[in-house]
Amino acid sequence: MLTNKHQKRSEMIICDFCLLRSPEGLCRIGLNIPKTMKCREFAPGIERFCAKPTDFVSANQITDMARFFGLEKTELKKVKVIAERRVTDESCKVS
Repeated sequence: MLTNKHQKRSEMIICDFCLLRSPEGLCRIGLNIPKTMKCREFAPGIERFCAKPTDFVSANQITDMARFFGLEKTELKKVKVIAERRVTDESCKVS
């Protein structure tokens, strides 16, 4: 996304959804920041998709968001796993 000269260029990167990203924006395991939405060590976190736990609606919501931001194949499968795990965790709390 292009912006005016007083604003930074802002694009989503896979690290924005990964638990291995440090607050400084570096990879905690020392990998270079990828230029694509692929990373062999991608560790998605549900909190990276939902700012508040109450924002979570369904596993489909999370996978749709992941697709929208360009995640595919292995990375998308990992997101599906964490989303389904969240649904399972929620159903255990209700019982």
